[in-house]
Amino acid sequence: MGQHQITIPLDIADVNVLSVEFRGGVYHIKLESSLEYAYCRQCGQRITALHEREDWVKVQHLPILDRAVLLYYRPKRYRCPDCKGGPTTTQRLSWHQPNSPHTVAYDQYLLRLLVNSTIEDVTHKTQVSYDSMVGVLERCVADKVDWERFDDLNVLGIDEIALKKGQRDYVVIVSTRQKDGSMAVLGVLPDRSQATVKAFLDSIPARLRATITTTCCDLYDSYLQAARASLPHARLVVDRFHVARLYRDAADSLRKAEMKRLKRTLPAQTYRTLKGALWAFRKRRDDLLPDERAVLDRLFALSPSLKVAYTLREDLTAIFDTALAKNRAKRLLRDWQARVRASGLDCFDTFLDTLHRFWAEITNYFVDFQSSGFVEGLNNKLKVLKRRCYGLFNLGHLFQRIFLDLEGYRLFS
Repeated sequence: MGQHQITIPLDIADVNVLSVEFRGGVYHIKLESSLEYAYCRQCGQRITALHEREDWVKVQHLPILDRAVLLYYRPKRYRCPDCKGGPTTTQRLSWHQPNSPHTVAYDQYLLRLLVNSTIEDVTHKTQVSYDSMVGVLERCVADKVDWERFDDLNVLGIDEIALKKGQRDYVVIVSTRQKDGSMAVLGVLPDRSQATVKAFLDSIPARLRATITTTCCDLYDSYLQAARASLPHARLVVDRFHVARLYRDAADSLRKAEMKRLKRTLPAQTYRTLKGALWAFRKRRDDLLPDERAVLDRLFALSPSLKVAYTLREDLTAIFDTALAKNRAKRLLRDWQARVRASGLDCFDTFLDTLHRFWAEITNYFVDFQSSGFVEGLNNKLKVLKRRCYGLFNLGHLFQRIFLDLEGYRLFS
């Protein structure tokens, strides 16, 4: 039988194939550039006087039928007739960056494999060395934000993650949700100080700072002060979910105290009927299963103050869950504060102080109903990234990996 052949495009522009050889399980392909010019490195003009061909360069390209492909070519050097001394310039090719062991297409292929993966995993799959993979990242992914790719920033989010277990070595993540709904990371800051956060916010180009309508963050004072100083025109919103954590923790503190009291005063058999009260107390009543509702009713019969705290907590959640105008929400919040004071409960005292102190920032939520939900979603992704890439403490590399996980498929597919 005769040999059957297929033609597979290299997807490389402006080259002529000189030879193809298959040996050792690898395709070896010799090429030459079909372009007969370069651009002078001094004056920038197009030059066509060929000076020499340099030594053979070997680069790895995309695999063919799961077989490695190595390309070989001799870079051309051209001499400039107009510059003093006749300097020479090596021709630059669109498909290969100087000193890179890979073609541009192969770099992009490796980056696509790296999205939501680890360098170690990719090295095992491709037989590319760890150092080569780091080189791909350095060549192709910037370690800080490129402001030119943004037309607007719209909503800014500021939050932190701990690089080490036990909430140690915090870094601050600044992100954006743009008008089209897309999300992007803008910065990874080394600490949570007001000076560091403010310096970053001040570094945002003026044209983009003007497009920020809302800044969302938690109650950490450094974030609030930095945002007020650098972005006075943007609406500052304390994230409703951080607010919810505070008043829910307040109600839970009363539950803990009451459960200790009941354990001391009730017969053991009666106290055992309250098993499961913790999770039942933390749920909304509409979400309770029948047995959970029964446990909660028994708990409230034994501790009426817990029923009051539970009702106040759920009423406050209902206010935030309703699309209210800001003035209407303020009135309801003031009514809620009055009911808390009238109840005689002191578990909400600290929260009431917080609500008073950050009244404007908390009630700003009811203008456009913006929250840090997109930031928390990003943080969950970062936690997975931290576990996947254990020991990732270099902030530049962390920015690269976050950027790649968020943008990689779109950029390198």
